[in-house]
Order: sequence, then structure tokens, then C-alpha cells
Amino acid sequence: MKRRVFLAGLGAAGCKRERKRLIGVVPKATSHLFFMSVHAGVQAAAREYGVEVNWNGPQEETDHARQIQIVDAMVARRVDALAISATDQTALVASVRRAIDSGIPVTVFDSGLAIEDYVTFVATDNYQAGKTGARKLAELIGGRGKVALLMHKPGGKSTGDREKGFDDVMAEEFPQIQIVARQFGMADRAKSRAAAENILTAHPDLDGVFASAEANSIGAVQAIQSRGLAGKLKLVTFDFSDAHVDALKNGTIHVMLVQDPFRIGYEAVKSLAVKLAGQTPGKRLDLPARVIVKDDLARPDVQALLFPEWRKKQ
Repeated sequence: MKRRVFLAGLGAAGCKRERKRLIGVVPKATSHLFFMSVHAGVQAAAREYGVEVNWNGPQEETDHARQIQIVDAMVARRVDALAISATDQTALVASVRRAIDSGIPVTVFDSGLAIEDYVTFVATDNYQAGKTGARKLAELIGGRGKVALLMHKPGGKSTGDREKGFDDVMAEEFPQIQIVARQFGMADRAKSRAAAENILTAHPDLDGVFASAEANSIGAVQAIQSRGLAGKLKLVTFDFSDAHVDALKNGTIHVMLVQDPFRIGYEAVKSLAVKLAGQTPGKRLDLPARVIVKDDLARPDVQALLFPEWRKKQ
């Protein structure tokens, strides 16, 4: 009997040693292509580093309450680590603070959060990307004219940084360009199209538009095409989808700024796997946005970014 108990104890200890560490990953939304690409990177890192992942987020980026519920549930479950892309830079602080205070290491990815004691922050350099967007649009319209800013939603750190970068460059470097309108698309394609339609109606002499995210980019494309302005009104967009690529091909979009969501997801999980292994990952990883124009679409590296392997398997 004693021997049987001893062996059972060894077996239990062996199982405990072999249990994979569980990392909770909470995106801002699960319905956007950007976060589907992030998820593919998360899964790749989980396989490579031998961890398990619990991927769960709200359907839409505006659902702060649902994201708070998900984070709180992961803390209650005692995940070994947590990665989050916060829907709002302040609304999620209390929940993430509970995780950190309970000993759960947290990495912030894609969109910043108003805390400092995270493990790693992994994101596109969004402020710099917004500055690039401003310079590209200014170049397209010859350094003078009227432009509009189609914004994402209030409270989003990543898109807010892009929009601020755009504003700052226009104010500092292009005094002959006037930003005559700015509206939120509320992370929704239909609402973004309506906002773009309102801007185009109010400003028929508009020269260009900068759209700071996936949904409002597509809304801008739809509004511009519906008015027969494709190729005439200069459009610089952010993020990508099949609709973005089609619009770049047909001349509705002139410049597309593109992130690497797969790498963002990969690096977020990698940072926590490294932390759980007792090492110290880098505090911050800023990734540049890629500038893509129509002539770039045939390049193999651009094809790999826009049409990664995981999409080909769907």
C-alpha cells in the first residue's frame, strides 16, 4: 500500500512538472482581420515556446465592459501570464492592476495602457506611423490644400497616437495644408462610411483624407467610390484587408500603411514565455509601419505580409 501511494505521488509530481504554462491573450476584438493575424502569431509562438494559450476577446473594439469581464475571469482562473490589447487605455487599468497585484505578469500589445509595470510593450510605433501618413498625404497633394482626418474611436491609445502624429506633422511642417474636418468612425465600417459621407458633403473641395485604422479606411473607400472620386481625392489608409488591396489596385487608395500583426502576436507571447522561464525580456518593442503603394503589390515580401500562410490554409 505504501509503495502504491509513493508511486502515485511521483506520477502526480510528474504531471505537475509537465503541465504547460497557460497564457491568457485578450485582443481588443476578434472580428477584425488584424486580430486574426495577431492570433496566428500568438499560436505560432505558443507552439515554439511550449505554452498553452487562452485566446478570448470581445467581438467589437467598443465593448469595454466585455473585455473587463474576460480579463477578470482570466485573473480568477489564475492564468500564468496575461497579454492584453486594451480597448481603452484607462478603462482596463483596474482589471489589469488586479492581475499584476496577484502575481500574474502582463504584457501589453498593440495598444497602450496607462500602467508602467508591464513585462513588455509590443506594438507598431503608431505616433511615427501617423507622422508618416501626414507626410505621404502632403506629398500627394503638393504640400497645400484641404484634408480630413477620419478617426477610429475615442480612448484607443494606438489609433490616438496615429492621429496625434498626423496632427503634429501637419501643424509643424505643412502650414499651407488645413485640416478642415475630423470625425470618428467608431471602429465600425458602416459608421465610418457615414462619417466620410458627412465630411465629403460638407467639404466638396477636399483634397485628401487620412484614415487611421481598418474599419474607417474601408468606410472612406466606400464613400469615395460612391461619389465617383476614386483617384481624384487622395487617400492614405492604415491596416489592410482584401478590400484595402483591391482599392489600392484600382486607385482609390494611394498609400497604405501596414502593420505586422503576426509578429505583434508572436512577440507578445514570446515575451511572457521568456518571463515565465525566469529570464527578462526587453521592456519595449516598437515595430515600424510599412509604406505600400500599388507598384509594391507584386513584391514577394509584400505578398507575404498581406497574404500570410495562415490565410492560405483557410
